[in-house]
Amino acid sequence: MKLETHLPERPGLLHAVPVLNIFALLWLLFLLGPSLLRQSGVTVELPPSRFQLERYQETLVITLGPGADGPRIHLGRDQVDLPQLSARLEQLRGEGAAAKMMVLLQTDAGTPAGIERELSELVLGKGFRLALVGGNTPAPALETTSE
Repeated sequence: MKLETHLPERPGLLHAVPVLNIFALLWLLFLLGPSLLRQSGVTVELPPSRFQLERYQETLVITLGPGADGPRIHLGRDQVDLPQLSARLEQLRGEGAAAKMMVLLQTDAGTPAGIERELSELVLGKGFRLALVGGNTPAPALETTSE
């Protein structure tokens, strides 16, 4: 005996729901995609800072992170050494980028201050504006003692 249904077949929008889900997912990826990307491809542990950095139109990110035989320097996503960084900054200055570009220096919390200072002096010596970037976690409050 064969079973038959006597209900009319009216799926309505039931077949369109998966297509709508795909379009909604693509829409979300295009909207949220840029906010999920970081400026630099190098992960460093930034020291805490209570200050917020304003957004700049043209930035150049230099990341100073830990390495096996000394700190690693990244210009954007490219790993460079100090002479290569100097040459690249000189090239950008020759193209007129120093007047309008801000250099953001991300330094790992474990990097010695002397190396950070040397890199800062190099960038400022080439005529670029420099901003040091800190982490998003709030800095501990300063304790005051009253005597």
